Amino acid sequence: MNAAATPVIPATPAKATRATVIPCLRYRDAPAAITWLCSAFGFEAHAVHANPDGSIAHAQLSFGNGMVMLGSVSNVETEWGRLIRQPDEVGGAGTQSAYLVVVDADAVYARAKAAGALIVLEIKDEDYGGRGFSCRDPEGHLWNFGSYDPW
Repeated sequence: MNAAATPVIPATPAKATRATVIPCLRYRDAPAAITWLCSAFGFEAHAVHANPDGSIAHAQLSFGNGMVMLGSVSNVETEWGRLIRQPDEVGGAGTQSAYLVVVDADAVYARAKAAGALIVLEIKDEDYGGRGFSCRDPEGHLWNFGSYDPW
C-alpha cells in the first residue's frame, strides 16, 4: 500500500471546541421539553429554531461547557428519523443516556424531583467516587446526574 495514499488520522480527531460530544434527542412536544429541561435540570436555551407549525427544527441547550441538541419528532420521515425511536416505542428502554457532571447532585436531585422527573435510580454515593442519581424526563428519556468527574 502506498503510504502517500493513506490519510493520516490523528490519535484524537476531535475539533478543538467547547464540547466535542453532543447528544441528540427527539421529542414529540419539543417546545414543552425545552421549557422543562431548562426548568428541571438547569439547561439554557442556546438556540431554538422553530418550524412554521411551531414544532422545533433544531434546538441547542447548553449546560456548563456541554450541550444537547434536540428537535421535534416529525410526521415527515427522514433518513435520520428512521434510525431513532422514542422511549415509549421500545418499551421504555433506552439505548443511550447522558451523564451531566454537577457541583451538587443533591440540589439537582431535589430540583428534578420537584419538576416531576421520574427518579429511576435514587441518589447515592458511588463506589468509584461522587454522588449521583438517574431519572426520566416527561417523554421517558434517561438522564444521569452526578458529582463524579471522570477528568
